[in-house]
Amino acid sequence: MKILLTGGAGFIGVNLIRHILATTEHTVLNADALTYAGNRASLADLADHPRCQLAQTDIRDSAALRRLFDVFQPDWVAHLAAESHVDRSIDAPGDFIQTNIVGTFNLLQCARAHYETLSGADRERFRFLHVSTDEVFGSLGATGFFTETSPYAPRSPYSASKAASDHLARAWADTYGLPVLVTNCSNNYGPYQFPEKLIPVVILKALRGEPIPVYGKGENVRDWLYVGDHACALVDVLSKGAPGETYNIGGNNERTNIELVRLLCSILDEFRPRTDGQSHADRISFVADRPGHDLRYAIDASKIRRELGWKPTQEHDSGFRKTVEWYLANETWWRNILNGSYKLERLGTGVSTGGA
Repeated sequence: MKILLTGGAGFIGVNLIRHILATTEHTVLNADALTYAGNRASLADLADHPRCQLAQTDIRDSAALRRLFDVFQPDWVAHLAAESHVDRSIDAPGDFIQTNIVGTFNLLQCARAHYETLSGADRERFRFLHVSTDEVFGSLGATGFFTETSPYAPRSPYSASKAASDHLARAWADTYGLPVLVTNCSNNYGPYQFPEKLIPVVILKALRGEPIPVYGKGENVRDWLYVGDHACALVDVLSKGAPGETYNIGGNNERTNIELVRLLCSILDEFRPRTDGQSHADRISFVADRPGHDLRYAIDASKIRRELGWKPTQEHDSGFRKTVEWYLANETWWRNILNGSYKLERLGTGVSTGGA
């Protein structure tokens, strides 16, 4: 199969490309705009791989996308390109509207035009996978789970833009017959995650001997999904999923933020203890919560387990230990990021940084 994969230089995309190349014979064209979170270094060792090519392309540029479809003639499209950080969406929501909504529209239109040229077996095997988030469902109470039929109730500019893109993808399936698959996943973690999200922030703040920020009281609950498990699920959905269907992908690993931060600190105490003999957890600092911070997310992933046979392999503490070990072993990767414009500073205060 030839896969046009958008956002392949980002966190989930990098891990998905690595999984595809390691476990299949598929060919990947990675279309990525290489914005701040699209990191060439994450794929440097694959630069000469015969089944992987990078095309620096912005999904907001419909003409550039059309050229990719015309030349590459993909069998599958895996759409991961998105602005994804809630805090950044609070400060610069316009970027999220343009990339997540307009960009998805452009991609759907190009995929539709390509699909309409196909016939026979080529048309039968074509798939468009739209990768989304559980944040579109809003906030859960203390009990219950998000299912594929949960109503949408986004509460941040990020989740609203992803909700809109989900609706576009399904509309192109219903209106134009495009064979669309949609996935909604829980919080991902693991190697190559840009250090603006909770887990890498905790690890790197601790390694730098700085206060470790925790929003509010740390009571917000998330279901944590190891990115390698997510990559396996996405390939399963592309290869075995039914067009028109939605699949929720979760890690079956709920924790409050403060529980997770303390766990990461305890793992660091083991792998990289402080020179003064104190615990890294002593540097936890509670800070003002971000606006619209959803209390709890939790995924019911029984459908993808039942219909496609997928389930997470990393549960409880194992994936977190692997992640800490990766950041410790790849110091050059994250130091090169922190030597640029991003310095682990607080985002999402509501103070505009541009992007309308």
